[in-house]
Amino acid sequence: MKSILSLILFGLLSTGIFSQTGNAIRVTGTVTDMSGMPLPGVNVIVKGTSTGTSTDFDGLFTVDVPPQSTLVFSFLGFQTQETVVTSATDLSIQMTEDASTLDEVVVVGYGTQTKKEITGAVSVVSSETIENQNPVRVEQALQGRVAGVNISSNSGSPGSASTISIRGISTNGDNRPLILVDGAVIEDLSVINPNDIESINVLKDATAGIYGVRAANGVILITTKGGRKNTDLRVDVDSYIGLQETTRKLPVLNATEYGAIINEAYVAGNQAPPFPNLASLGQGTNWQDEVFRQALLSDVNATVYGGGEKSAYSVGAGYLDQDGIVGGGAVNFNRLTGRGSYKLDILENLKLSTTAIYTHSNRKTLSENALGSVLFNAVNMAPTFNVRDANGDFTIADGLGNEVINSIAQIANTFNNNEVDKITGTVGLSYNFWDHFTVESRYQFNYSEVRGRSFLPAGLNFGDGKVFNNLGVNQYFVNDSFFRDYTFDNFLTYKNTFADDHNLTVLLGMSAFKTSGEFYNFTGRDVPGNTFAEASLEGAGEVIDARDISGPNEFDQRLLSYFTRVQYNYKERYLLSAVVRRDGSSNFGPENKFGYFPSASIGWVLSDEPFYGSNDILNFLKMRASYGILGNDRIGAFGYISTLNAEGTYVFDNELVNGVAAGQLSNPEIKWERQKTFDVGFDSRLFNNKIDLTVDYFKRRTDDLLLVPQVSGILGVYAPGAGAPIVNAGSVENSGFEFSISYDEYISDDASFNLSYNFTTLKNEVLAVGNESGFIPGGGFGFGQEPPARMEAGFPIGYFYGLQTNGIFQSQAEVDAHATQADATLGDLRYVDQNNDGVIDGDDRINIGDPIPDVTMGLNLGFNYKNFDFTAYAFASIGNDIVRSYDRNQNLTNKTNYVLDRWTGPGSTNTYPRVTVGPNSNLLFSDFYVEDGSYLRLQNVQLGYSLGSDVLEQLGIRKLRFYIAVTNAFTLSEYNGYDPSASSGAPIGGGIDQGFYPVPRTYTAGMNFKF
Repeated sequence: MKSILSLILFGLLSTGIFSQTGNAIRVTGTVTDMSGMPLPGVNVIVKGTSTGTSTDFDGLFTVDVPPQSTLVFSFLGFQTQETVVTSATDLSIQMTEDASTLDEVVVVGYGTQTKKEITGAVSVVSSETIENQNPVRVEQALQGRVAGVNISSNSGSPGSASTISIRGISTNGDNRPLILVDGAVIEDLSVINPNDIESINVLKDATAGIYGVRAANGVILITTKGGRKNTDLRVDVDSYIGLQETTRKLPVLNATEYGAIINEAYVAGNQAPPFPNLASLGQGTNWQDEVFRQALLSDVNATVYGGGEKSAYSVGAGYLDQDGIVGGGAVNFNRLTGRGSYKLDILENLKLSTTAIYTHSNRKTLSENALGSVLFNAVNMAPTFNVRDANGDFTIADGLGNEVINSIAQIANTFNNNEVDKITGTVGLSYNFWDHFTVESRYQFNYSEVRGRSFLPAGLNFGDGKVFNNLGVNQYFVNDSFFRDYTFDNFLTYKNTFADDHNLTVLLGMSAFKTSGEFYNFTGRDVPGNTFAEASLEGAGEVIDARDISGPNEFDQRLLSYFTRVQYNYKERYLLSAVVRRDGSSNFGPENKFGYFPSASIGWVLSDEPFYGSNDILNFLKMRASYGILGNDRIGAFGYISTLNAEGTYVFDNELVNGVAAGQLSNPEIKWERQKTFDVGFDSRLFNNKIDLTVDYFKRRTDDLLLVPQVSGILGVYAPGAGAPIVNAGSVENSGFEFSISYDEYISDDASFNLSYNFTTLKNEVLAVGNESGFIPGGGFGFGQEPPARMEAGFPIGYFYGLQTNGIFQSQAEVDAHATQADATLGDLRYVDQNNDGVIDGDDRINIGDPIPDVTMGLNLGFNYKNFDFTAYAFASIGNDIVRSYDRNQNLTNKTNYVLDRWTGPGSTNTYPRVTVGPNSNLLFSDFYVEDGSYLRLQNVQLGYSLGSDVLEQLGIRKLRFYIAVTNAFTLSEYNGYDPSASSGAPIGGGIDQGFYPVPRTYTAGMNFKF
């Protein structure tokens, strides 16, 4: 009986199995990440069942499924994907990293944490974001992507730097954040190839205190790409070519308009008009058309990487070549980079890691953002002049002031070249022992050589009295600089979990840092030949060594630090991190050399509380707060003692002899700037983790600002090379809100999109300036006028200080009734008598503008459909002002076309004053020259197409993507200058535009190739 039942049961089971396998289809495939590397351990499950498998060591899988099944691919740190299977097939699945996952590992300084455990304000920019944007410089990848980080372009010229500020300007001195590339300090990001970057982490609050004194302005941690263990040789190639152009030309007057305005101005000044025959002038020369060019840009990068069972390696190289939109090939930046990394498990518990980056760059430049710069001259040069005269020689620009010259002649006779060789390296060893301890040592170093060469030809004549003339012998300038620094870190980490719920990590370490440099400056007069290529100090008639005048020019600065950090969490629900760091700096005297800088942060994951329960709307919620004290020592070396580094001239035997004298006055009492920073915020995820929301409120107060006060000239501070002492005498505060939100949605198997938006509000206020005058001036406007920018208590740092206008005098009665104003008459600007003393003078100046934006915003959009991908990035700056200072305002210089709306009689306008060459006060610095610098810019738009998996398989490659893109596509702004995003970066006087080189619009076409 049992045999019969067994036979029947076996028959039923066999029938069921055969009925299933008979209709099942076999699916095989490979699962890779975005870079095409195989992902082992990916779960491959038939949706709605427990049937499935996982990928093997090479990312391969095989599974039998019923027809019309949906396969679900899931892996920690990656977005879950679904694919419908209709027939037996070989799938190629590429998984996208989930940048918002709570288990993402984030670098936070001397260690890592999961995103869920982080208690500070930390933002992450991935390599995918950088790849989509293809920036020439690293800073461009941060603008609009990270709340609280503002990037202003110092210039749009090739190779020019940008100014990075994190949560405002906290000091009147060096406001740069600390930048670390694989742990090594980097001061100039131009040496870093953006294609080499794996991720960028930005520490914005007190959690940056683990890096001590150098972290007062925030920390940017850059991790470069490396290989992976157990991976075959892989090759990635990225390349693009682009065409650049200016986004704007200023609307200057043509020759006929110019002649009419000049004639009117001369008649108003009771002089004969210089252009009696306007009909003969025509359009004239548009000097901006002459200097602006369409310029080429190209970039190619290749990376080889892989790894074995105990090692991983990566080697890459790249070359960038970029011409300038001003002067074409006369301005150029090219950069050759080489990068390598190697990791080795020497023993199971002993690991070695090394990185090296070599950069060679070469930059040719023209004068920028200054009186007499190329664009300044192009705007002010009279359109009645031709580029060349009848003899074919460059036209002499007579009558236009001492600075304005023929722009084309200026380009042809400017020879500036700057060459940089830099190597950055790191070597690290880590050793695990006793289960919970890790000891690690890291040595990081930088060495760079900067070679500047300039040439001034003999017989250079731009016109009578021009400051650029060189009617004597030719001159050759050699400026060589050598920089070295190293950081030696040693730290011990203890990490353990107690009773399954208590997680503790303790870090104890020390860090030694040294940076030094030497500067050599030589001037050769009457050098052989009269071309830049022939110029050399050898054979010069005279060679002047700057060291013979002011002594050796070098610096040596050092830091010695000890630090500890405790990180604790209970069930990853209650979070704590506390840091104490003791820093010693050679920039301060014996009494103030060391300082203690504590910081702490806490977090509470409310969504993990038992009372929270299941919530389909608010899936995750974490509250966090931080507070800390950070130091800042970013001043010149040896400020606490007197040094002999100024120029001294002495008389011996009735002859003048060059020697040295005391330089900057010493102050042995100087000490650290101390920054107190507070942050409170929350992180949340909503609607099945589709929305990621972060909000922060921050306040940073910096006391004991290191500044140079105004002192009496009796002390000798105005001698060549001398200067006033550095003192601790100021305080400034920044506060504001940060808001970031992102949304990711998979519409179908073929379509998905993501959207993110962030904004930051900022209020900057100077609380105290402890010098005799109560303020520190900065910047420049016109000739003979006081600096237009100030740092003063009660105002934003660097605010604009000038006269306030109140329309234009329309009648003599208005002039007579008004306070006494020098040379005032009908059609002149009317200034407000702020103190009601009946006289318009310097005491009537007030706050007329703020260069710091009130709000910055970023909007980022991504969309994918089948093999197509689309991304767009936009950035907005609202509330910042810019000083329009590119008008020379000489009698015969050209003008922008706003002058066409000038005052021509009573009631004609109340905005623009009359034109005249006679005496007037319209050129005094006032709000007439201050404009709203708010703008909205579409920074990058990119459309890409990737070949499908079936084509890739036939070609035997992992990825082939083509794309086209536009960078700096358009800018919406009411500012009349070239570029509202530009700034010199100076905390005081940074928003004054003397002809900023605009950031170009760039059209690119490129390719991403992986095999």
